[in-house]
Amino acid sequence: MTQSPLRIVTAPGDAAVAPPLPLPAVRPVLLDEAGALAAARGFATAIRSGAAQRDRERILPIAEVERFSASGLWGLSVPRQFGGPELPYRVITEVIRIVSAADPSIGQIPQNHYAFLHLLRAEPDEERRRYFFDRVLEGYRFGNALAEIGTKTVADWKTCIWQDGEDFILDGTKFYCTGALFAHFVPVVTREKKGKEIAGILRAIVPRDAPGLTVIDDWSSFGQRTTASGTVRLDHVRVPARNVVGLQGLAGGRPTVYGPVAQIFQAAIDAGIAAEALADTVAFVRERSRPWIDAGVERASLDPLTIVQVGDTQVRLHAAEAMLDRAARIVDEALTCETAESVAAASLAVAEAKAATTEIAIQATNSLFELAGTASTLARHNLDRHWRNARVHTLHDPVRWKYYAVGNYLLNDVFPPVHSWI
Repeated sequence: MTQSPLRIVTAPGDAAVAPPLPLPAVRPVLLDEAGALAAARGFATAIRSGAAQRDRERILPIAEVERFSASGLWGLSVPRQFGGPELPYRVITEVIRIVSAADPSIGQIPQNHYAFLHLLRAEPDEERRRYFFDRVLEGYRFGNALAEIGTKTVADWKTCIWQDGEDFILDGTKFYCTGALFAHFVPVVTREKKGKEIAGILRAIVPRDAPGLTVIDDWSSFGQRTTASGTVRLDHVRVPARNVVGLQGLAGGRPTVYGPVAQIFQAAIDAGIAAEALADTVAFVRERSRPWIDAGVERASLDPLTIVQVGDTQVRLHAAEAMLDRAARIVDEALTCETAESVAAASLAVAEAKAATTEIAIQATNSLFELAGTASTLARHNLDRHWRNARVHTLHDPVRWKYYAVGNYLLNDVFPPVHSWI
């Protein structure tokens, strides 16, 4: 790969060329479980103080992402047979939760990277697997170009790929491309076109400097503001056959826990948001809030109704975190023997955890202002970022369908569907 710049469009009609994305300068260290958790805590401590300013001014965390991947935390899932540590998803989920508590935008950026690496494990072409796993161990990052706007559902795609000699060519437009702006490779979900027919789904791994690839920084959501989850345009982009995953079929049609793996990272982000919101609630009530006039106490922290609500939030947070850990362990168990039953068990466990983390993220970020009082809404504190982040991120996939999947299994023995959103 060269170091030619990635094309960034900052506003409609306003094209700008971004500085070259630095290639990895050093090979990240391989981390064991204790090292991974220690590295995650250290990184979280380093980025926490700047989270409010990055959100307020929408400062993209370019330097922070470089530090994140250089720590070795982006290579945790690389299989041992390819030189990686192959740590369990229980550990990776906790890493994302820890980082997301400090800054959930940064915590969200690698989740598509991890999800793609899991998908890569099922690719039958060992040479292709080895090539890309080697890149990860060298510090390369994978982004995401999955969803599109204007299609019937999230699983409908118009972006096409077709073979041209020994290469493949892509055309299309993607949105919600979290991580693409910070990536060295952008995995693009496409429909294969053979003549006039549309065949199966392929993923093309597009180098960030490929001619015709344009990343548009047009993410304007009021939450998760620095994920750069905007548009990727592909204008006749050419990639070698080696960069097309799924040519031989993925997992041979076997059940796979890809969906639960993708979903548990989402739950971990929400759990992190909730934890930080509660921590900021406690700090503000202790240090700044005034007691309500009818409480008859000297400090807001002695208000009995505030005490009860804080206690309730803490209990629900710990319950959600326990469900998250349980779900991760069930995912790890399913990986040892992926059957229809084990994959369904993993999907249901993750659905329960996602429901719990969604509810506590909304509750904790909403009650922050009720308990901390009007002063907590002042712009200088930027505490509203917790609620904005929770509200936006929990929309990633509707939690009402998590409850449906759990209930339908209990009542009717119906396994949940197999896709990326359950």
